[in-house]
Amino acid sequence: MQFFKIKNIQRRSRQRSSLSPKAIVKETLRLFPPAPLSVPRLTTKASIVDGYEIEPDTIVYVNVWAIGRDSDFWENPDEFLPERFLNSNVDFKGQDFGFLPFGSGRRVCPGMALGIAEVEVALANLLYSFDWDLPVGMVEDDVDFDSLPGVVTHKKNALCLMAKSYL
Repeated sequence: MQFFKIKNIQRRSRQRSSLSPKAIVKETLRLFPPAPLSVPRLTTKASIVDGYEIEPDTIVYVNVWAIGRDSDFWENPDEFLPERFLNSNVDFKGQDFGFLPFGSGRRVCPGMALGIAEVEVALANLLYSFDWDLPVGMVEDDVDFDSLPGVVTHKKNALCLMAKSYL
């Protein structure tokens, strides 16, 4: 399954579109959360969640990867559409349970603000300074965005792009 069209990023980098780095980062983290499963939690009492009985002292994980692709929360969930965040109040703080790349509540990732700022600045500089193309001989269908299973998200195959200085 291909989530992302290189052609779109090429066109956007050439046009220097109004698409904000914040929207691009949010959409990337929706599809590729840094930790696909949340940090494990231990239940303290018996609970019923969606008809399932959860016993006390049960270890619970939240599948953040699946939430980011849930059609109950997201229209066209498998498509890379940063525009969905342009007029949205969805943020990284974990208040919207359809978007939890850094956890939520008291146990939200303490490095979230610094990490987001670093990624947004780096992305803005890369998009501002370069035009991006696929390597010679490579076509859009050759691009693979599959990730490996694990505690953190890793690409299965490296992404290779050619950067041409815009400045």
